[in-house]
Amino acid sequence: MNLADLSWPQVDALDRNIPVVIPVAAVEQHGHHLPVYTDSLLCGEVIRRVSERLADRVLFAPLMWLGNSHHHMDFKGTLSASPRVYIDMLHDLAEDMLAHGFKRLMFVNGHGGNIIPGQQAIFELRQRYRDRTDLLLLFACYWDFGEADTERYKLMQGRVGHAGENETSVMLKLRPDLVADVSDLQTVEFGFGFAPAYRGWTTKDRSEPGHIGSPQLATAEKGEHLFETFSGGLAEYLEKVATWDGTTWA
Repeated sequence: MNLADLSWPQVDALDRNIPVVIPVAAVEQHGHHLPVYTDSLLCGEVIRRVSERLADRVLFAPLMWLGNSHHHMDFKGTLSASPRVYIDMLHDLAEDMLAHGFKRLMFVNGHGGNIIPGQQAIFELRQRYRDRTDLLLLFACYWDFGEADTERYKLMQGRVGHAGENETSVMLKLRPDLVADVSDLQTVEFGFGFAPAYRGWTTKDRSEPGHIGSPQLATAEKGEHLFETFSGGLAEYLEKVATWDGTTWA
């Protein structure tokens, strides 16, 4: 069920053990061929499919489109909250639901730049509520759920990337009218450089056009497979959250 559709008495009547999903994404550049709202569109579609599967078993908050995208700010159209501001924003969203009595909160993320601050927000919340053994505080990306059939669908890119084969494929499925011609685009390889250390970077350090991966390999058929894989896997995971006994570690 969607939080946005409910009155406050309807929210108040809910079982406080119902899982609460807070989708988070971004508005940022996605190369020459995809719109800046790509991450939010894709995360929203995964959540829509999951909500259809789970009906009244999970409460879905509205999607938070503002993400931590400072590494894309060299490309016009990107909107971003700085890392500490983003951490605090997620912290407050979770605090709101905890104040209303809900105990099982999960941020479902659709943007890679949100991962580190999102995990930090969950970590800090747990320290604050360290004496609460009944809380389940989670942060995960939608692409963490389900394993794509790379052989059958000839998926050449082994990870999501940025505006590459995977994201371009799901956009071709969802909103082909927003996808520009990709036939002349070239692969931009993955990798941060200077491994095994983690090197500080901005997107322009790694990619002149703004994409990472191989958008020219995208198809709508691959996109539908990815949507079904991720939404199916996430729905199964949320069933586990819904049936958690409230005490065990995993």
